[in-house]
Amino acid sequence: MAPPPPPTRCLPVLLLLLLLLLVVAPLLAHGRRPFISDGGNANAYANASVLRLPSAAAAAAAGEDMGCEMSYGILPCTTTAWGNLFLVLAYGFLMFKSATYLSSGSEMLLQILGPGIVGGLFLPILGALPDALLILVSGLSGTKEVAQSQVLIGMGLLAGSTVMLLTLLWGSCVVVGKCDLSENSTAIDSRDTKGFSLLGSGVSTDKQTSYAARIMAISVLPFIIVQIPKIFKLHSGHQITVLIGLIVAALLLLSYCLYQVFQPWIQRRRLEYTRLKHVMSGLLRHAQKHSIGRLLDDEGRPNVSVIEKLFHRIDQDNDGKLERGELQSFIVGINFEDIDWNSNLAADQVMADFDTSRNHFIEKVEFVNGMLRWLDEAKRTVTSGAYSKKFLNDFHARTRDEQTGLLDKDEEEGEADGNPTWTCIKAILLLLLGTAMAAASADPLVDAVHNFSNATHIPSFFISFIVMPLATNSSEAVSAIIFASRKKKRTLSLTFSEVYGGVTMNNTLCLAVFLALVYVRGLTWDFSSEVLIILLVCIIMGLFTSFRTDFPLWTCFVAFLLYPLSLIMVYILDYKFGWS
Repeated sequence: MAPPPPPTRCLPVLLLLLLLLLVVAPLLAHGRRPFISDGGNANAYANASVLRLPSAAAAAAAGEDMGCEMSYGILPCTTTAWGNLFLVLAYGFLMFKSATYLSSGSEMLLQILGPGIVGGLFLPILGALPDALLILVSGLSGTKEVAQSQVLIGMGLLAGSTVMLLTLLWGSCVVVGKCDLSENSTAIDSRDTKGFSLLGSGVSTDKQTSYAARIMAISVLPFIIVQIPKIFKLHSGHQITVLIGLIVAALLLLSYCLYQVFQPWIQRRRLEYTRLKHVMSGLLRHAQKHSIGRLLDDEGRPNVSVIEKLFHRIDQDNDGKLERGELQSFIVGINFEDIDWNSNLAADQVMADFDTSRNHFIEKVEFVNGMLRWLDEAKRTVTSGAYSKKFLNDFHARTRDEQTGLLDKDEEEGEADGNPTWTCIKAILLLLLGTAMAAASADPLVDAVHNFSNATHIPSFFISFIVMPLATNSSEAVSAIIFASRKKKRTLSLTFSEVYGGVTMNNTLCLAVFLALVYVRGLTWDFSSEVLIILLVCIIMGLFTSFRTDFPLWTCFVAFLLYPLSLIMVYILDYKFGWS
């Protein structure tokens, strides 16, 4: 039976929604200063510099006169270090949740509008929306002097997000995804017997991942353009180079989105892995319901005997190994709820994941090890509070939502969502909730970082560089590490492609927002050290990953070292050589 037609009645609603999200979100984030006065000296606060380390006497004098300003006139504020640290954590958590809702809602749009349009044009923009909003509000309000001071928070987020993705996250994925390297330096899937051998273990990716790295390296072009007056020590032309950089960043963003529309290989990879996750969750839940005993005990330890009983139940001819036909027969009996699953595809994916010996059979040891690996990933994905039937139901529900949001009706026949109207409504609600939370918490978060900087005398750039990327990128980081831990070339390729794609959006969309802010408000472009570390990290990692697909374990230390070196470089250039 042919799949039902897509819910075209949702198309105009969603297109209008997406337009409103991109237009109204900055207006929501701009609802600040001041609604209700708290009696503090706002001018003293506004003119406080976050770029210099004040003396103790000056700090004490300022502390007596300086008050705080409540965002929207109702949200709490404080001038103490501990109070602002709490506010940074609280608003950062709200920003983290908003990023999660935007990610889930935007993926569901793939079910409604198709991956060619939504996945390529809207999904990357919605994914980068929290970062873009934070950058926007960092210099949107107040006088020009206040904006010049606070916009450093936006630059800290822009630089910190890029550096974190390419150093800490990239290196962590190499560590958790490492496998034994063969004689030709290619990683052997699922084999990790050499421990932490710097030359004997590592990861491998495919050529398409190196293409994503090259796109990322090209995306640094706007940074170079805006630095031309500084490079050649020109005394004029700063505003025009900012405008040119803005135009180039916008054109690169449009080109990148259109590239994904007409060459949607990144979306297909995400779809393939999400299918595997839903097969995994369906098998685990079915095994939990129909096996003799529980797969996990009360303390979360796997019951190997129950897994072995499940193996013998699937092994119909009792020959001690599972053939593809036996596996498919078992999968046919599994209820995947709303999704009409392709059992042939599911059997192929399970065979590819379990058959580590590549002999076209799944032996008992391979089956047990595969189930243990799946259970471990399920435990890390959800936190139900108890290792029970609810734990596996939660995991299955999460993967079903991801699968529903990533199915491509134009390419896969026989796979359809049983309730497209509900999917449409849920996607709209998640996008509205995520956008509202991001817009509402962006301004208070920037204020809390600014106040924490004043209270601790730590430059706001370093606070936003370290803390704010954790709020906006931690969800994607956890998913990337889970993907990498599967120790498969395919999933590692997907992981690194997502990392490079995130950096590309930082270098295009987020930079375009930042440059527009600088140009419209007439701010001074004085971010040479910050731009330098972005260029160095992107170019080093871009060139390093563009022309090779095999990465021994020692390469993770190169990535890890770039993170502290970036912070040290900014400090030395700004506070020792006076670049800022």
